[in-house]
Amino acid sequence: MAYLQASRKAAQKAASVYLYMFSWHTPMLDGRPRSFHCSEIPFAFANTDRCENYTGASKEARKLGEKVAKAWINFARCGDPNHFILIGLNSYPQNLVNWWLTTGDKSALLAQQKPIAFGKNENSGNVPTININPLQKYQSVDGFGFALTGGSAQLMFRMADEERKKLLQELFGKGSKDIGISYLRLSIGSSDLNDHTFSYDDLSPGEKDLSLNKFSLKEDEKEVIPVMKEILAINPDIKILGSPWSAPLWMKSNNNIQGGRLKDEYYSVYAKYFVKYIQGMKQHGINIDAITIQNEPFNDGNTPSMQFLAKEELRFIKNNLGPAFKSAGIKAKIILYDHNCDAPEYPISILTDPDANKYVDGSGFHLYVGQTSAMSKVHDAFPNKNLYFTEMMAVSRTDFNVANPEERIIIGATRNWSKNVILWNIAADPNNKPHTDNGGCPSCQGAVTIDGDSVSRNLAYYTMGHISKFVPPNSVRIESSLPEGLSNVAFKTPQGKTVLIVANKGKSAQSFRIVDQKRTLNTTLNGESVATFMW
Repeated sequence: MAYLQASRKAAQKAASVYLYMFSWHTPMLDGRPRSFHCSEIPFAFANTDRCENYTGASKEARKLGEKVAKAWINFARCGDPNHFILIGLNSYPQNLVNWWLTTGDKSALLAQQKPIAFGKNENSGNVPTININPLQKYQSVDGFGFALTGGSAQLMFRMADEERKKLLQELFGKGSKDIGISYLRLSIGSSDLNDHTFSYDDLSPGEKDLSLNKFSLKEDEKEVIPVMKEILAINPDIKILGSPWSAPLWMKSNNNIQGGRLKDEYYSVYAKYFVKYIQGMKQHGINIDAITIQNEPFNDGNTPSMQFLAKEELRFIKNNLGPAFKSAGIKAKIILYDHNCDAPEYPISILTDPDANKYVDGSGFHLYVGQTSAMSKVHDAFPNKNLYFTEMMAVSRTDFNVANPEERIIIGATRNWSKNVILWNIAADPNNKPHTDNGGCPSCQGAVTIDGDSVSRNLAYYTMGHISKFVPPNSVRIESSLPEGLSNVAFKTPQGKTVLIVANKGKSAQSFRIVDQKRTLNTTLNGESVATFMW
């Protein structure tokens, strides 16, 4: 390739001036001279003298473009059109920022916008600034997603095969039109978003089954397991958390699906119940990555529900569940608590016990009460233990201010050490059903509303999509500063991409700049809106 060698300083200047107007002659790419002109990068070269958008290029054009992209060498016209200046390696991945937007007025819904270019980092006065520091790293990511309740699976299972296939691909796939869900929560037995209550070992009044000979996953085999198998065909690496809402009635102090406690004499049997659940799901090809011991252990008024105090959970873990998992070779993580952000002392009191601590991976939190800063309190007390955000609803009752749940849940949880975020729940019908009698949330929308074979997308879909689509498992959170009025969180992906999610929950548009080392991007975010930037 012929080019005019220049100093690095001159090359950088040329890059900033000619970022969007490239002209290049190369005689060697496919054996014959060719001239190309581009209005933006990345390049994909067609057989004509023009440059196409890479994502829309033909297969032949992609191959040719990839040869150039892998070299990461870009040229800019400088003065004489017959001479070219080398503007440096890595100029595409470092200088062009793709971004997606969701606005409160729904004029943009996770919609890709025109790319923006980084420029030289210059003093911009008092413009709010988000400074990115990729060298300061925090927790790694397990994934992002929703609860797949029995009711959700029922609605999906009853769709026509082709319509269900399209929906699952959109939710769990990794294509340009998919949102890439990578984490799911299943109920162990029924939750309050089933159309009826059950456990895996239901008996007639007065009966007991200490050997769990009548244990059966038959209820899940109707809809949850078939839907899970279709999901795994799309994303075989998805992580799954299992959470019980109640033990079988015969193990409980009140013999009732609502409230009560686990009787002392059934602690060891209940530990085996968890083992059999994990083993049974494994036989169906479903790997349970983690379990919580009790959904909302303080909430004994839901249907189903069961109270599980911290001192009881501590005793159950160290004397029964931990040893049972070890004996059976169960690798599923044990996660404490699984309730609101107003009681960090619950998991801390358990982790303080060394005999329980050794079996515990981390603690799970909801956000119906309290602040996500409670998660950092647990992290500060036990920095070697993980944090998980296991439930919160994101619904639009009076408006569509997507920035509110993005800031409070997604950004709040991940900036407070959570390795995941799970929203409640993935699907409901137009009446926010199914749910149990005297249970469930009659105002809780699903991420999608399923009406027969018709699907509509709700606030939670876009709230989650702004992170699940762009931040895959094994990404790492990195430092990003917090200017007033612009909540944000940043990640570095395994592919080396930087992802920044910014929420503006105010009514007015906000101008700001993003500074990544020595480069600056100036942009504006609408009020009540969320943007995801990736470079």
